Amino acid sequence: MRIENQALIFSTKNLTGLEQMSLDLNSLNQTISNPEIILTLRFYYWSGDWLSIGYHQKEIPPHWKKLQFNGEISIVRRPSGGGAVLHSGGITYALTFKKTYYKVLSYKMVNDWLIKSFGELGLNLQNGNLRKSPIINNCFSTSLISDLVDNDGVKRIGSAQYRKKGSFLQHGEIQINPSRDLWFKLFKEDAPPKVNLGITNDEIVEHLRESFLENKSNLRIKYVHINNKYLKNLYKS
Repeated sequence: MRIENQALIFSTKNLTGLEQMSLDLNSLNQTISNPEIILTLRFYYWSGDWLSIGYHQKEIPPHWKKLQFNGEISIVRRPSGGGAVLHSGGITYALTFKKTYYKVLSYKMVNDWLIKSFGELGLNLQNGNLRKSPIINNCFSTSLISDLVDNDGVKRIGSAQYRKKGSFLQHGEIQINPSRDLWFKLFKEDAPPKVNLGITNDEIVEHLRESFLENKSNLRIKYVHINNKYLKNLYKS
């Protein structure tokens, strides 16, 4: 009899937006098809400056297309919902999990983990206050209760989900040091100020990963290294 108690923890990888979305969907498909997998967790960076647009964003503003044509930004569509997110100098997380664990692994658990982890690093976060908001161009211009803001009310982490065949993919962007120039060109507003924690993004990721795995001794942890061979096999499938 198989026991559903495996967690896949992926290595951090710097790739294009198209490659990152392919990896996230592959993680979701593994969660769906493998009865042993409870969850997968991955942190990653983006090669170059990327704008990811939510699944339900139907139109791309003309000035975004112009920035893309000029080579200032690349654009990819996420499978998850929400508004557009600039990926520049930040950290992205992708969590997949089965529906049966929704109450354990969804927004509240993730936010509690992130609040605790960043509090240990010196950044105080709390939930946003909006329960519902229309989809707007800039994901970080509103703060839902599923998002996290700092003591000044600045949104620091935005999250969104995608559901498929009884499993979930949850995306989250942690804004650390976004390009101020590109942010203004895209959204016509000032970017969130830089987060100064005195450590590198890699060190932040390591802290978040270790914090996530605390008190999860019931899980069989499998570390997966994303290398060229892994990517080659992914694109073959």
